[in-house]
Amino acid sequence: MASAVRPSTYHKHDVVIIGAGGAGLMAAVQLAGIADVAVISKLYPSRSHTGAAQGGICAALGNSEEDHWEWHMFDTVKGGDYLTDQDAAEVLAREAIDAIIELEHMGLPFSRTPDGKIAQRRFGGHTRNFGEGPVMRSCYAADRTGHMILQTLYQQGIKHNLNFFDEFQMLDLLINDGQVCGVVALQIRTGELHIFHSKAVIFATGGFGRCFSVTSNALALTGDGVAIPWRRGVPLEDMEMFQFHPTGIYKLGVLLSEAARGEGGIVINSEGEAFAKRYAPTLADLAPRDMMSRFIYQEVKEGRGVGSGKDGVYLDLRHIPYEVQEAKLPDITEFIRVYLGVDPTKEMALIQPTAHYAMGGIPTDLDGRVLLNNTEVMPGFYAAGECACVSVHGANRLGTNSLVDLVVFGRRAGRHAAEFLRTAELAPLPPNADAFARDQVERLLSKGSGPTEKVGAIRETLQFEMFDKTGVVRNERGMREMLAILDDLKLRYQRVAIDDHTRTFNTDLLEALELGYLLDISECIVAGALGRTESRGAHYRDDYPDRDDQNWLNHTMVWKTSGGLRFDKKPVTITKFQPKERKY
Repeated sequence: MASAVRPSTYHKHDVVIIGAGGAGLMAAVQLAGIADVAVISKLYPSRSHTGAAQGGICAALGNSEEDHWEWHMFDTVKGGDYLTDQDAAEVLAREAIDAIIELEHMGLPFSRTPDGKIAQRRFGGHTRNFGEGPVMRSCYAADRTGHMILQTLYQQGIKHNLNFFDEFQMLDLLINDGQVCGVVALQIRTGELHIFHSKAVIFATGGFGRCFSVTSNALALTGDGVAIPWRRGVPLEDMEMFQFHPTGIYKLGVLLSEAARGEGGIVINSEGEAFAKRYAPTLADLAPRDMMSRFIYQEVKEGRGVGSGKDGVYLDLRHIPYEVQEAKLPDITEFIRVYLGVDPTKEMALIQPTAHYAMGGIPTDLDGRVLLNNTEVMPGFYAAGECACVSVHGANRLGTNSLVDLVVFGRRAGRHAAEFLRTAELAPLPPNADAFARDQVERLLSKGSGPTEKVGAIRETLQFEMFDKTGVVRNERGMREMLAILDDLKLRYQRVAIDDHTRTFNTDLLEALELGYLLDISECIVAGALGRTESRGAHYRDDYPDRDDQNWLNHTMVWKTSGGLRFDKKPVTITKFQPKERKY
């Protein structure tokens, strides 16, 4: 049975950062020596999902061929199907250059050109001279770029003696009179609640791909840092925009990065045809991810799929020399050997689109300040990285722009928070600050009477149905069915019972809490996708196959209210590039 409830442990810091991936650590490093910083992570920091990013981080350095930040900005806007806020895209493209150099100065071991410069390669959707052809823009460290960024930034955190609280599960965001004043977290090792009282809070908690059955996302990516503020009245932006990466390992979803295609890999159908060039004559296999995923979907639909369900295609690396594979794609080729049991120098890899990245999330301005509507900020509250929506990715993120997003906007959030702290007062905690979090935990730890439900069964149904009905291609019928399924799953979730009633390392409890976040996030995704009656970027509806700029050149905003979901639109910021048809 559950042990006796203990009083919460109290901590006070200037700023609390939730998440120890690239965005959280980049923000923390900006605050080092300026403020008392606490970094809270549900994982050990070096296991954060930033470490899974393989292919590279883009910046217009021009080390391998001519490049300019304006070209990078254009590709980001066009790749996002013109839903990208262009002021954010300009910040990303301009500041990427300095951010890369800052990482290099921190000691990040980039791959090098023969003359010692940072090496660069091609990546999907990145072009020269506003779309003429592919360009070498992706800076990389073999195919372990995210891993190297994460290790480098974590070493900087240790160097600066930041306060790390590892394996703490955040449960609630504390707000008093409209101002953020901290968080409540569960220490996984002991099962004790901890209150973190602070002047500012920065969320950098990553994505929520675990709502889908086939995903490249780690088990920890359950949308905690998006669902928690949403429950507290913060809106979410563009939640229907979820990217499917075209080259996930068949049925498993483990990512085979775009780096493979950047080095010359091609996708092949059952007839042996390299079909991407038929759809995208200019970029072929380096077309943006949303388009490549739809190309694969169309090949499968027309009967040219492969695999047990004829719902996949092949990734062919056989023509890439062994030495190149080992030097530039070591992790990718190892994944193919381990998970598929094939030799990529002799056999093709079986792939299918995998749920990969959330373009939507907590709305922020260019400095990472969280928005309560189109213009009003919540004092002291910041977000950066995949949990945030600035919106720099629009309807489809280009490959490598995720790592740029982390370091550019993580850095901006940290620097603005440093300025905010100079004059900010510590707001008092609300009465019974830990009550909401404690109720969640105690309800799950206490055995209820009557019929019960299991977390695993609900989660499996959720993930299968979300992938089936709100995946690469969507329509009204499927999404209305999904909303009905979600209503049923939410009722079943109220009857969830767990088997482990102890407090130490209770993964049963953690998974039950995470399922609640996934259900909330899934409802926002489906409702947003149902409301957006057009196709744009990663959001493709076969019942509304055309982009509709007249009605939908807008972001969607969704609030949680006592009467259900409330939606509104937010104008897209357009500065330099007027919307055009997206051709590659």
